[in-house]
Formats: sequence, C-alpha cells, structure tokens
Amino acid sequence: MKLPIPSGAFRAYLFDCDGTIADSMPLHYVAWKQALGERGCDFPEDLFYEWGGKPVHEIISTLNQMQGLNMPVDEVAHYKEGLYYKQLPNLKVVPEVLEHIEAQHGRIPLAVVSGGRRDSVINSLKTLNLLDKFETIVGAGEYPRSKPAPDPFLVAAERLGIPPEHCLVFEDTQLGIQSATAAGMKSVLVPSPLERKNAGTDDQQRA
Repeated sequence: MKLPIPSGAFRAYLFDCDGTIADSMPLHYVAWKQALGERGCDFPEDLFYEWGGKPVHEIISTLNQMQGLNMPVDEVAHYKEGLYYKQLPNLKVVPEVLEHIEAQHGRIPLAVVSGGRRDSVINSLKTLNLLDKFETIVGAGEYPRSKPAPDPFLVAAERLGIPPEHCLVFEDTQLGIQSATAAGMKSVLVPSPLERKNAGTDDQQRA
C-alpha cells in the first residue's frame, strides 16, 4: 500500500521510530509483558498501542499509579530495554515508510523524533542499516514535554533549522499525530501491522 502524502512545500521529513520506521511494536510488547509481568503488573495490549509514543519511564510511573504498585522505574525500564535488545535480530523495517526515506534522503533533511530513549532508537536504526539517513535524532529526555505536546517535533525542527509549517511528520499513533498538529505540522498516519497486512491481502485479491 502507498502512504498518501498531503499537499505542501515540505523542506524536512520527521519520523517517529517504533511502529513507524521500525516494525518494532510487537517486539516491544513482548518485552513489556515479561518485564511487567514479573512485577505483577498488567499491561493490556490495547492500552500499549494507545500509549504509543509515551516515554518508557512515563509508562511505568503511570502504571504504578493506576495499579497501586511501587515498581522501581529506572530498574524496570533498563530491564525492559534489555529484553527488547535481545529481539533486535528479528526487527524489520516498515516498507511503506522506507520508500519515503530512500526517496528523500540527500534531497531534504530527515530526522527521527521518538518517545523512546536515544540508545534504543540508535540500536533499532543500526539494525535496519538506516542510522546514516538522519541528520538528527530527538529522543526521550531531550524535550520538556512528551507527545501529545508539540515539544518533540519543535525541537527537531529547530535543530534542522526548518520552520514547523514546512515539516512533514510520519507517525503511527494518535498521540504522535496530535503532537505534530500542535506543532503546526502536517502529518501522515502510518497504518498498524494488521492494517498493512489486510491492505496487502486486498491488493492481491484485486490483482
């Protein structure tokens, strides 16, 4: 399937990482289930996808509040990331997004804007052989407020020296789309793995 690009004179593309560039959300969820399950914490899959774009530490802190738990945030975050890293050999790129990265690389500046930690984003991009495609990476802790606030994308635009209205955002979550909109940027919603699979099946049936 093709991603529809809105009209506009875009001078930079800003990409979320997990679920947008990297088809990593299922791998992250496996890591979350193990890390939190060992602490007696429930994390339903629908809530996991709803919270896509939230920083790891924020997720753990919020779950602590919701479930009356006292999980050590830094320790659980580190453990969860370690479990994710073990699955990196299985990581794949989202082909519909890769198409736009390859088409625009060298023509306009590209950036990654993530709610994940910088080291996690870098490891994912290295695994996919895409790290050298991006002028800057904005990760958790590098902006005052996380998505859906506009801060992450505004930081990226400032680093690139491109006005927000000339940046196009690629995101796979509503939190990310809201963040882009709040930053004054147009956006492209990347379908979920299930939606992409169903679209591919429909295309095959029409062929």
